[in-house]
Amino acid sequence: MFRKAVQKICVLIVFCLYSVVYAEPPTEQQSVPSGLSALDMRISSEIDAADNPYAIAPHRPNYILPLAYDSSPTNKELDNVEIKFQTSFRVPIWTEILGEKSHLFFAYTNKSLWQAYNSDISAPFRETNHEAELFLVFLTHYRFFNLNNRVAGIGFSHESNGQSGLLSRSWNRLYANFLFEQENNYYVGLKAWYRIPESKKEDPLDPKGDDNPSIERYLGNFELTVLKRLKKHSFSVKLHNNLRADNKGSIQLDYTYPIGGPFRGYVQIFNGYGESLIDYNHSTQRIGFGILLGDWFQANP
Repeated sequence: MFRKAVQKICVLIVFCLYSVVYAEPPTEQQSVPSGLSALDMRISSEIDAADNPYAIAPHRPNYILPLAYDSSPTNKELDNVEIKFQTSFRVPIWTEILGEKSHLFFAYTNKSLWQAYNSDISAPFRETNHEAELFLVFLTHYRFFNLNNRVAGIGFSHESNGQSGLLSRSWNRLYANFLFEQENNYYVGLKAWYRIPESKKEDPLDPKGDDNPSIERYLGNFELTVLKRLKKHSFSVKLHNNLRADNKGSIQLDYTYPIGGPFRGYVQIFNGYGESLIDYNHSTQRIGFGILLGDWFQANP
């Protein structure tokens, strides 16, 4: 098992470094237009901010959905409508670690589901997922089919729900991550991961061992995101899958639009498995309405 794990890790690293070193660089005709793209401005602002030791930047979307309707909650005590919110940030740990275009980051993401309107059970936070990441980013400029590979990275992720006993959920992953840009405001993100194996539990209440042994079947082993910007509006689709006959997977559709200042209106539709760790093997159909703080592609988010 250890030998296979090492082989998979090596494949991820080689694939990532191939994108950085061996991919075909764009010709002058293929390069990004003379005006800076939204992604150019984003990268530039994060590099400039890295000179400030107290700088933090958004990692994943930061949002609150005061109306998040789940058509099939896991038990009858739960309300269909709850509040869903996410906070996420990253900080530079070591800039230019392997040259001027490579940077080491730490990131933290908190995603919560809050039964705020459910007074019958004292309005609890029914689930909070915590994810910590350490990852190495390479800024690239290479052509891949009709896309320009701008970012490639490798990293480690630990995600858990901070609970114990039968409610405990957690997993550790090694991943490779790639971000592509297309000249007419299309962005494509591809993230593939390998779950670090854990030993099987002999007793469900044993604190050691695998809390969720089949999680890859439901959350897959890769994530594909496609985003389209149309003036000040954005549309995106995110897929989880493992391309196996017995997989479950999920799809998430997002739409954002400006509503004033740093805020954007946000509509999120989720269908499938793995919206949260506690419900990783429960199919969820949810639509949420709320506010997104900032825009990932702004120069100064």
